[in-house]
Amino acid sequence: MSATRTILHVDMDAFYASVEQRDDPTLRGRPVIVGGASRRGVVLAASYEVRAFGVRSAMPMAEALRRAPHAIVVPPHRDRYEEASAQAFAVFRKYSPLVEPLSLDEAFLDVTASRALFGDGETIARSIKRDMRDKLELTASAGVAPCKFVAKVASDLKKPDGLVVVRPGEEEAFLAPLPVERMWGVGPKTTPKMQALGYRTLGDLARAEVTALEQALGRWATEVAKLARGEDPREVIPHAVAQSIGAEQTYDTDLVGAASIAPTLLAHAVRVARRLVRARLCARTVTVKLKYADFTLRSRRVTLSEPVQETDAIHRAALSLLGLMATERRRVRLTGVSVSGLSAVDATPLLFRDRSADKRRAVEDVSARIAERYDDENVITRATLVHKGERHEESGSK
Repeated sequence: MSATRTILHVDMDAFYASVEQRDDPTLRGRPVIVGGASRRGVVLAASYEVRAFGVRSAMPMAEALRRAPHAIVVPPHRDRYEEASAQAFAVFRKYSPLVEPLSLDEAFLDVTASRALFGDGETIARSIKRDMRDKLELTASAGVAPCKFVAKVASDLKKPDGLVVVRPGEEEAFLAPLPVERMWGVGPKTTPKMQALGYRTLGDLARAEVTALEQALGRWATEVAKLARGEDPREVIPHAVAQSIGAEQTYDTDLVGAASIAPTLLAHAVRVARRLVRARLCARTVTVKLKYADFTLRSRRVTLSEPVQETDAIHRAALSLLGLMATERRRVRLTGVSVSGLSAVDATPLLFRDRSADKRRAVEDVSARIAERYDDENVITRATLVHKGERHEESGSK
């Protein structure tokens, strides 16, 4: 079956930064970093102009500005990215209903049944790239292959604005010379260990004895060897609901004690609730994340008896989790709140109507609309946060 399928992986190039450059002509062709103004924050996105200086997503902002002190730092505009993402996915679904989102800016498409209408995989990929350029003024890179893993690897090889096609029967030969870090799950920490064992390319993994590979990777070894040979029978599974929604912030000055952390959780809850309202979603699970000054991460989560959408319910759950975490005499540099177990609001009816909850949801809806109208999450906020003067960076859907 896999030899007859046509799978595309489409990835928008430097998505957040490209949207900023598109919307502000003065940024075009210039080194742009998307992220918070704080030097203790992280890079959310980097334009290709600034990547030439070694700046990458998830890099500490201080390090990014050391490498590129001339870079232009712009704050993230989540609403713009979500709007552009919705437009991009509308383009994807023009060519196939089988679209599996991986994030706001990338997806798998199974276009096997679409070839009779739109042409072969390469033709469809070129059409999608043209639509992105003409309709969204953005570029995308695409990989075309008989399976998901090979398509994903292919899409990353000629960025930006790239297109790589791997035809049936060519999968193993295509993968063989590529470095071992192209394998899913093999990151900067794992790569030296794999190389020390003699696994430097995907071809090495494909030819490896499974028993020897198991010593390095455990039970995952069999799957890795198959992927390295281009054997990946996984289907493209369409879904549209984000798995989680969250907000977090890194602080210039470390926080100490629950009293200083609690207001930050409220600020996060406000932003999470607004995004739930906009997406007409509610959540069953709330998670709190703390990063301490020594960079250790701790998180706690709770699954609620009823799905929630409003700020107060999310904040109450977050405070209960905070009480279970070490906060006294521990300096905290980052806090975050996220929700998961998402479902559509209309899909979770309650047996008895809660009028007070209805009023709270109405307030959330109005707040979300005002913030969207002025493109500023801080244009309306809780009175307890007025004097905080803090801006928060939202994390993306997972």
